[in-house]
Amino acid sequence: MQINKIVLSAIAIFGMTSLAYADQGNGSVTFSGSVIEAPCSINPDSVYQDVPLGQISTVTLKDGGTSNPRPFQIKLENCTVATAAVVTAMFSGSESATGLLGMTGTVKGASIAITDGTGAVLKLGSPSAKQGLQTGYNTLSFSAYVQGDGKDVTPGEFQSIADFTLAYQ
Repeated sequence: MQINKIVLSAIAIFGMTSLAYADQGNGSVTFSGSVIEAPCSINPDSVYQDVPLGQISTVTLKDGGTSNPRPFQIKLENCTVATAAVVTAMFSGSESATGLLGMTGTVKGASIAITDGTGAVLKLGSPSAKQGLQTGYNTLSFSAYVQGDGKDVTPGEFQSIADFTLAYQ
């Protein structure tokens, strides 16, 4: 009888201990994305990107000067070339007076230029040069830099958003 009480006590104690440790923190994981009609998937790291352009001297931008280009990429995966062999990218956003990407914030007299992998400036709303696709993974390379508009540049903070659209052929 004594052994039964000891066994029951041990079971009760271990049961309470496991309850005490059963929930030592919790949370949730949200999974999101979209399914697209395209021959390639877009790598999740490429969908929303932040490209830091740095702290640029007004002297650098004087008389239409430019900052150093900062590279960024659109990575494609699981591509099949059975339905399309080339891709173009088109960027859109708020256009500046000089036709480049406009800025919001306190800086004045500068815009953002987006270039393709060859360094050619891309016009907003116009497709890039065609880039050949291969089966599997592909990387579309671009750069962005700040360019003075040819006027005096007023220093300050800036931000700009460019959306991209891919077209396959």
